[in-house]
Amino acid sequence: MTGRSREKVKAEEEKAQAEAAEGTGCEEAPAKDELAEARELADQYLNAAKRIQADFDNYRKRSLRDTEEFRKHAADGLATDLLATLDDLDRALDSTGEDNEFIRGVRKVRQNLMKTLAGYGIGEVPTDGAFDPRFHEALCTVEGEEDGRIAEVFQKGYASGDRVLRYSKVKVTKAPEKSGSNEAVDPAEEKEE
Repeated sequence: MTGRSREKVKAEEEKAQAEAAEGTGCEEAPAKDELAEARELADQYLNAAKRIQADFDNYRKRSLRDTEEFRKHAADGLATDLLATLDDLDRALDSTGEDNEFIRGVRKVRQNLMKTLAGYGIGEVPTDGAFDPRFHEALCTVEGEEDGRIAEVFQKGYASGDRVLRYSKVKVTKAPEKSGSNEAVDPAEEKEE
């Protein structure tokens, strides 16, 4: 539309509004009420559409997160089943004192299996330090120089990232109780002196 035709349309609209206003005056109130209702309904629809959009965005993000989590831990079940075979390989290697071609081959098979598991984020739980109940299961204790150190490993543990697939079964050290001035004195011994 050209500038003149717009002005002409605008002038006609203003004239129609003026004529309507000159009428009885009753028509203006219902028109305003209808307009207010229409705007309120439009606002409700807009808010509902925004809520639906937000819900859909949240669903999409949650779905992506769940799918990623599933992919991350999809191999955990298979790895857990393979741990018994890995234990058998370790026992076989520990039981032989020989170092021949066959034993080197079995060690290589174990290394390849561990490399494959590492590719899926699965590895051994470290047992060369302090006892950590999040990763280790204490089966017994033995006297040692300091409390809470791992003295012996009965079964290796494995984890997938922060998730423990199997806890390490270990023997934990406990420092001997120090005798000193904190000992309780037997009252019978005091009377004899």
